[in-house]
Amino acid sequence: MSRDLRKYAAQTYFRLILGAIILLFVVGLGLIWILYGFRAAALGLVCLVGALVPLGLILFFIFGLDSILKLFDRK
Repeated sequence: MSRDLRKYAAQTYFRLILGAIILLFVVGLGLIWILYGFRAAALGLVCLVGALVPLGLILFFIFGLDSILKLFDRK
């Protein structure tokens, strides 16, 4: 077992975010489906995806700029 704490922290952070997203989609939409039906769950899915699109675009631009800056920073 390695002692790279940065890698461990990054891996743990990724797993927490992935687990939260899965929990939100599966449990959240499942409860909506059980309580209100399929049409309400479909609308909930549209709302969740619509909320994640701007976040995804922001992350895309941040990581894109980071990679561009790292490329030009090389000497």
